[in-house]
Amino acid sequence: LPTRRTFLKSLGAAGLAAPFFARSLHAAAPSRVLRHASFGAAGMAASDIQAIMSNPFVKLVAVADVDLNRTKQIKETYPDVKVYQDWRQLLDKEGKNLDSVNVSTPDHMHAAIALSAMQLGKHCYCQKPLAHDIYETRMLTNYAREKKLVTQMGIQIHSYKVYRQAALIVQSGIIGKVKEVHTWSSKKWGDLGAPPAKSDPIPANFNWDLWLGNAAARPYVQGHYHPGNWRKRLDFGTGTFGDMGCHIYDPVFKALALTSPLSVRSEGPAPDQWNWSINANIRYVFPGNQYTADKTVAVTWYDGDARPPEDIRQLIVTKQDDATAVTFDDAGKAQKKKAGGANEGSIVIGTAGVLHIPHIAAPKLYPVAKFKDYKLPDAEQGHHWSIWADACMKGAPKAPGANFDYAGPLTEAVLLGSVAARFPQTTLNWNAAKLQFDNEKSANQYVRRTYRKGWDVAGL
Repeated sequence: LPTRRTFLKSLGAAGLAAPFFARSLHAAAPSRVLRHASFGAAGMAASDIQAIMSNPFVKLVAVADVDLNRTKQIKETYPDVKVYQDWRQLLDKEGKNLDSVNVSTPDHMHAAIALSAMQLGKHCYCQKPLAHDIYETRMLTNYAREKKLVTQMGIQIHSYKVYRQAALIVQSGIIGKVKEVHTWSSKKWGDLGAPPAKSDPIPANFNWDLWLGNAAARPYVQGHYHPGNWRKRLDFGTGTFGDMGCHIYDPVFKALALTSPLSVRSEGPAPDQWNWSINANIRYVFPGNQYTADKTVAVTWYDGDARPPEDIRQLIVTKQDDATAVTFDDAGKAQKKKAGGANEGSIVIGTAGVLHIPHIAAPKLYPVAKFKDYKLPDAEQGHHWSIWADACMKGAPKAPGANFDYAGPLTEAVLLGSVAARFPQTTLNWNAAKLQFDNEKSANQYVRRTYRKGWDVAGL
């Protein structure tokens, strides 16, 4: 579990100074304590707990984790916390003692846990992607809106100064109207081949059946699913899309005020029957608006070793020794990495200039000579978790920026790419109102999962 000092240091590295952090927590002191529970106790859940608990008005009441071996550090740090193995028991026994929750589990259980908590009136912080499937995402979004709950998705860079600056630059019109966008991540949350044909002993204090949750039963294989490789598996994770798509698409989605895409098409490899693939190349076509050059705008995603075409990459290469200069070989691999990096980010091409949005560093305008005197717009650096916690306690004047009304449509768009990956070289026309593909009926089976018997949740 990271210490408070480590956490503050990491925020400082991302551009959030400790003095602002302290002021943000105390600027709108609430009149009561936010009683909180976490679903998940280690990994990303531990980071979320530490970040949420850095707000002095939050009290950690309980945690639930199917692997009790991963709860030791939480118990040492918060001796009074109640520990459960079954998330349903936590809600049943502690529901009256809670105001809010964070859901930081594998993707396949996000919707079931989040909706169950919200049905008890709990405000919800949910890790990205909001859910494993498009239908689940829509249900969470609609329910949170209907019940007026305070929500936030775990795309923490949404609150950082650098991402806010990127959106302001595009909306200012300095690069003109946007013609197209290319965005990528070098992560490789994919795999090939069937799971090992064996069944390993289930570790003590680990409930494999609870970990499977609403997914189909299968043998436990050490290291193949838990604790980290579930992201590669179709039934549990959402590949590189779910891991990084919600992050990297975020400033583009915000800057261009994007809505539901009209179509999506994959030119990359399809997953096998068990695992997500890598080296994706997925093209979205969104409706245009006041920020775009045409009636539609294309946003193309690449992951693994895939990269934008050479002519697009060269738009952000400069001979000057700036913080975001990069070069690529013919395979698209970065040959030179400087501060800001070449491994993840976006290139936004406008009629009057180009914006490079690194993940995570200050945005950069090209050509350099044209924008050499340009000063980045002022933007506030926010603490993503405390923005949400303060809003839960009525200490903030408006909803968090990554609330489900924003994060839901963003997640839906990202997950449409996961469906398209199953149908290479096929344009899928998306009907957002009906939650269906109009031209490829076989794709609709991937909009909504069938849960394992006994694991249904009302509303899903």
